[in-house]
Amino acid sequence: MSRNGIGIRTAQAMPERAIGQIHAYDGAGKGKSQAALGVVLRSIGLGIHKPQQSRVLLLRFLKGPGRDYDEDGAIEALQRGFPHLIDQVRTGRSEFFGPEEVTDFDRVEAQRGWDVAKGAISSGLYSVVVLDELNPVLDLGLLPTAEVVKVLKNKPEHLEVITTGRGAPPELLDIADLHSEMKPHHHSIAAEQGICGVEIYTGAGKGKSTSALGKALQAIGKGIRQDRSHRVLIVQWLKGGMGYTEDAAIAALQQTYPDLVDRLRCGRDAIVWRGQQQELDYIEAERGWEIARAAMASGLYKTIILDELNPTVDLELLPQEPIVEALLRKPKDLTVVITGRCHNSPLYLNLASLHSEVFCHKHYAMQGVDLKQGVDY
Repeated sequence: MSRNGIGIRTAQAMPERAIGQIHAYDGAGKGKSQAALGVVLRSIGLGIHKPQQSRVLLLRFLKGPGRDYDEDGAIEALQRGFPHLIDQVRTGRSEFFGPEEVTDFDRVEAQRGWDVAKGAISSGLYSVVVLDELNPVLDLGLLPTAEVVKVLKNKPEHLEVITTGRGAPPELLDIADLHSEMKPHHHSIAAEQGICGVEIYTGAGKGKSTSALGKALQAIGKGIRQDRSHRVLIVQWLKGGMGYTEDAAIAALQQTYPDLVDRLRCGRDAIVWRGQQQELDYIEAERGWEIARAAMASGLYKTIILDELNPTVDLELLPQEPIVEALLRKPKDLTVVITGRCHNSPLYLNLASLHSEVFCHKHYAMQGVDLKQGVDY
């Protein structure tokens, strides 16, 4: 959110809506499914504290048996600890294919997934239903778009529905209350210098921090299922105080796997506006950066999330040069994920081996609709 600069709306004392919205994440850029996973993490966190208010269905099209996904380990761990909070269903082939390669099996699997989705939507049991990769399923003609749109339009009032994937049909985007498009950017400096493992999410659309949380969930899951040395650090700027629902889910994973995930939040529990920075804002920003810089150089971590670093730099709470130096010197096997909107492109943007800009085509907040705990924060 911004007024005369960039500010991050804090979680404390935030009004909350009761009516669910339809979210659509599409586009050719990376981050769509990750954003959905980030919402899953937040919703589980809410459910840990308020079990009667949150149950999530993660329904994943085009991601059937035969392939392991990094996040599966973390999702299974959360299911074991909180079986009443999350259900997961995977359907379809676990490989990419084009329209000319569609088979009867693909149609049957898509319909199987959609039957589950319809039952879940009409049941009233869920607060959030994630339809991951529904968009390409519709684009491939595996399901009738008109029927899907009709069901989503008539969903229970409280239900939050999230669809992801490239190729969202116009009919779906028309009924969506939120539409974020991820667009990829390519930076020649990163390619020329062989820089890898720097992912940056910018833009005015919703999905940057949730993509980072989804990336963290994937990394934690990889540590659980594949590589016990895959340690994850999440550093979040401009997010002091309480009320962030992902806290409880991350804390639950930390308790079960203390050797796999660390987390730090820094900043005041207040919006920081350009021209109104306080001394504590600089101190908190530097505190987070010193820990992040040491972690990047340590070799202890395989994934480091630097959430809202971009607006922290844009507000001039941190200098850019040390960040550039740290990214250039990081271990090659370390992935660093940086998020946040920025009015001025930071110097380190050119080092991104992956850069998704999230464009805001629709956002319910622009219509005066309140944000929702467990979804937006």
